Amino acid sequence: MYEPTMEMTGPLALWQEHLEAGRFMLQQCTGCARHVFYPRVLCPHCASTSLAWKSAAGPGTVYSTTVVARRETEGGPYNVALVDLDEGVRMMSRVEGIVAPDQVVIGQRVNAFIGRIDDKAAVLFRAA
Repeated sequence: MYEPTMEMTGPLALWQEHLEAGRFMLQQCTGCARHVFYPRVLCPHCASTSLAWKSAAGPGTVYSTTVVARRETEGGPYNVALVDLDEGVRMMSRVEGIVAPDQVVIGQRVNAFIGRIDDKAAVLFRAA
């Protein structure tokens, strides 16, 4: 079972708690109505401190991608992608369920799901 560490406090800890409970949530500013990611205490758009947690829809578009090379004995290569969510935020993750990591392409539509990386809940993506 997941337990927060001393390093994880505030909005980041709450983000992880939502993920562990199976909820993909984003902050939305009640001042300017824009979504915010990376979790924080201050809106980067209007400096409001009024940020509410809202369910994320999940669809997005691959903005950028690369392949991290690893030996097969260490799990083999995997992709790292920057995904622009339809809510207007960009996040770094992986696109899972593909044959080869270099098959992820810029402009590809993807859908978010909650998976696990190193026994910790994480937002991952699948091709739409």
